[in-house]
Amino acid sequence: MNCSALSRPTLVLNKSWQPVRVATAARCLIMLWNGTVKAVDLTDYQTYSWEDWSRLQPPDGQAVVRTVQRDILVPEVVVLQSYAKLPRQTVTFSRRNLFRRDDYQCQYCGCKPSSAELTIDHVIPRSQGGGSSWENCVLACIKCNTRKGGRTPQQANMLLRTHPARPRWTHLFSMPKHRISSWSKFISDAYWDVELQE
Repeated sequence: MNCSALSRPTLVLNKSWQPVRVATAARCLIMLWNGTVKAVDLTDYQTYSWEDWSRLQPPDGQAVVRTVQRDILVPEVVVLQSYAKLPRQTVTFSRRNLFRRDDYQCQYCGCKPSSAELTIDHVIPRSQGGGSSWENCVLACIKCNTRKGGRTPQQANMLLRTHPARPRWTHLFSMPKHRISSWSKFISDAYWDVELQE
């Protein structure tokens, strides 16, 4: 089996064909095999069970999983066979999401060094009672973080470019960095960015 094909992202749709999450192709093939999902043919939107999908002849150039008996096409989109709740609309406080929120940019000088040269700075230092939260953490380059030290921006006479806050949830926080172009049929910015009524 081709490990790179198995690790490819696959879009998982709800029974109502709304995007729910992204899973690896390996996980989606298992769900297809046990009947949890059906694979979606992106040319005519027909859905296939494992038996039918595994018999399809994969087009040239498509990602496949090679088995002893046949090549199995890696699905780009699958649809759940029973209802699944939509993902929670809050952004997890994590290193990856903090980097996304601050656009991989130092919030003091505005430079965009490599990820290895960016650090997480506590606006109110932990030594002064500041905690690790969306409202107290920003990205800072090593030079600015060293200059600021264990002081607040005011104490260090440094200007913070933005007011740190919890970001609003958008598809950017749940989708992988690189999307497959065929997903655009199911994911639109309007769908993900329109504010929902409570």
